[in-house]
Amino acid sequence: MNQLYQKSPAILLLAMLLFSVNGTAQLDLPRGSQMAKVSQRIGITDVTIVYSRPSVNEREIWGNLVPYGMNNLGFGTAAESPWRAGANENTVIKFSDDVTVEGQPLKAGKYGLHMIIHEDDKATIIFSRNNSAWGSYFYDPAEDALRVDVSTTEIPHTELLTFLFDEVDATSATASLYWEKKRIPVKVEAAVNDIVLADIRQKLQDSPGFSRQTWERAAAFAMNNGGDLTEAMGWVDNAISGQFYSEKSFTNLNLKSQILVKMGKKEEALAMVEEMADMANMNQLNNLGYQLLNMGEHDKALKYFKLNTKNNPTNANVWDSLGEAYKTMGDRKNAIKNLRKSMTLDPPPGVKANSVKLLKELGEEV
Repeated sequence: MNQLYQKSPAILLLAMLLFSVNGTAQLDLPRGSQMAKVSQRIGITDVTIVYSRPSVNEREIWGNLVPYGMNNLGFGTAAESPWRAGANENTVIKFSDDVTVEGQPLKAGKYGLHMIIHEDDKATIIFSRNNSAWGSYFYDPAEDALRVDVSTTEIPHTELLTFLFDEVDATSATASLYWEKKRIPVKVEAAVNDIVLADIRQKLQDSPGFSRQTWERAAAFAMNNGGDLTEAMGWVDNAISGQFYSEKSFTNLNLKSQILVKMGKKEEALAMVEEMADMANMNQLNNLGYQLLNMGEHDKALKYFKLNTKNNPTNANVWDSLGEAYKTMGDRKNAIKNLRKSMTLDPPPGVKANSVKLLKELGEEV
C-alpha cells in the first residue's frame, strides 16, 4: 500500500513547486504599486478606471522606464507592445453605455487601456477588447476596439501615477493620467438624453412602470430634454387615465398643458386651466398664475392670483405674487399696493427680498 506514495525526486519537486505557486496565487499581499479605482458618472453613464499606481522614485520615466513608441518587452507573445498605462495587470476602463472617445464611437463594455507615448507631446490611446491580460505582454492589435490620438501637456511633478476626471460637464468628462511631469487627457462623451430616454422606455415596462409618478417624471424629462413630444404626451396621458396606476391630478394635468404649449397647441392647454385650478393647492395655484403670466395671458393670471389672496389672506407670498403680476402688466399703483400688503404680513426672507426688490424697481423707498 505504501507504494502508492512512492514518487521520483523530480516529480516530488514539481509537485512542491506547483503547490508553492498555487499557494502564492491565493495570497492577497501588499504591492509596491497599489491598486486604485476612479469613477465618474456622465448623466447616468458610469466610466470606471481600475489601475495600479507606480511611483516615479527618482527614475527617468518618459523615453526610459516608459519607452517611446511600440517596444518588444522580451516576454509574452506580443512582437511589439504599447505601455500598460500603469503597472502590474492590465489597466482597465469600463463604460456602462455606448460613448464617444475623442469624437469616435465606442460600445459599452470593459476594455484594456494601453498607451503609445510619442516624443512630440502626443500619445495614442488604445482600447483593447482583451481586458484580462497581464500588462501589455500579450497585446494583439487585432483586438483593438479603438485608437485615438491626443496631445499631452506638461504639469508639476506628480509622484504617484494618478487618473483623474478633471474636466466634467453635463455630457462629458476628461479622464487624465498624471505622472511625473506629463498629463495625458482623454475626453469621453455620452449622449445623455438619448441614453436616459432609452433607460426610461425599458423601466416603464418593469416594476417602476407600476407607479403613476414614474410616467409623470418620464414625460417631464422628455418634454424638457428634447424628447419626442408625442411620446411624452402618451406617457402623461397614461398617468392621467386608462391604466391601473392612473390618477388625475393638478401635477399631471399641468404637465400635459405644458407639453401642449410646446407642441404649439396653446388653446388646448388654456382649455384645461379651469380644471387644473379647481384641483390646485395654494402653491400650485400660484405657479399656475405665473405660467399664465409668462404665456402673456395676463387677465387669466390675475384671476388666479386674486383667488389665492381671497383664499389665503394672511399669506405674504400670495400678495407678493399679485403685486408682481400687476407690475408685469404695467399697473404701478396696484403693484405697490399689493407688495406693501405683503410686507405687513411678516414675510419670510425670500418673499420679503422679492417685494423689496420690486418696490425699488417701481421707484419706492422701502
